Amino acid sequence: SFERTVTDDSGATVTIHGEPQRIVSLAPANTEILFALGLGDRIVGVTDYCDYPPEAKTKPSIGGYSTVSVENVIAQKPDLIVASYGNGAELVDQLKKLNMTVVSLNPENVSGILNDITLVGTATGADDNATALVNSLNSRIQNTEQNVSAATTRPKVAHIIWNDPIYVSGNGTFQDELIRMAGGTNAFADKQGWTNVGIEDFIAADPDVLIVNSGTGMGGTEDSIAQYFDNDTRFANVAAIRNHRVYVIDSDVVDRAGPRIVDALEIFAQDIHPAGAETPVATSSQGAPGFETVPALCALAIGLLVAVRWMR
Repeated sequence: SFERTVTDDSGATVTIHGEPQRIVSLAPANTEILFALGLGDRIVGVTDYCDYPPEAKTKPSIGGYSTVSVENVIAQKPDLIVASYGNGAELVDQLKKLNMTVVSLNPENVSGILNDITLVGTATGADDNATALVNSLNSRIQNTEQNVSAATTRPKVAHIIWNDPIYVSGNGTFQDELIRMAGGTNAFADKQGWTNVGIEDFIAADPDVLIVNSGTGMGGTEDSIAQYFDNDTRFANVAAIRNHRVYVIDSDVVDRAGPRIVDALEIFAQDIHPAGAETPVATSSQGAPGFETVPALCALAIGLLVAVRWMR
């Protein structure tokens, strides 16, 4: 008796016949959404990069994020595939020609992420969990924005993806939105998307706060990017370095379009306005009712322009 029709982020109308019991996720963010909705036991395939929650690593691999093995997907006999913009339209079309049911996600902002949680909940029959999760995340967003609303300053903030070359989050990115929601201004709002900036331009921007991605998975230690800015004497007069306001954030938390994006917002707020932000609340990975509480060097940075396009 289960039948749902949804319109996904590609504009496609998809009808799901029968409540999905075998779900394949083609992106880390999708996997996080599925687990957060309490659907972990229905997931039968994930990408090599799906590492959160830890249970995701026990699921069968269907290949990489942009190198999905169609054979591996078919072998799992899925009744629903949750795809992502970064997988490419060609792959999605191929899967559909094989009579696979595919829902594609491509959120453009934080509201889009929340809408996609609702979308996945509708497609899978996890409506109640999706509603509870979205309500909880919205409450945390509102609390964060209220906590920083009384701030008398809006510091210039730079979100750094990588350091060689320097890659930043410019206008039109999720991170730019997080900076604004957390009571800051983007030091590189004049740049579009995820882009590299020269050292001279970086120094001239003179950000008050640096929020840098962790270096893990990028050929460096967790704080290798932060150390680069702290130790290079060329940056000694940049306000953020001079005032010791360089903060490290988990790359996966801030670069994936899943529920943990609200964790990232709370971390941004605490870093930008330490006195006016609450301690971040880590997002649970199992079951919505309990939710109260861009490889190597340049290649990785370029990958984040596509895959981080939200690691969607």
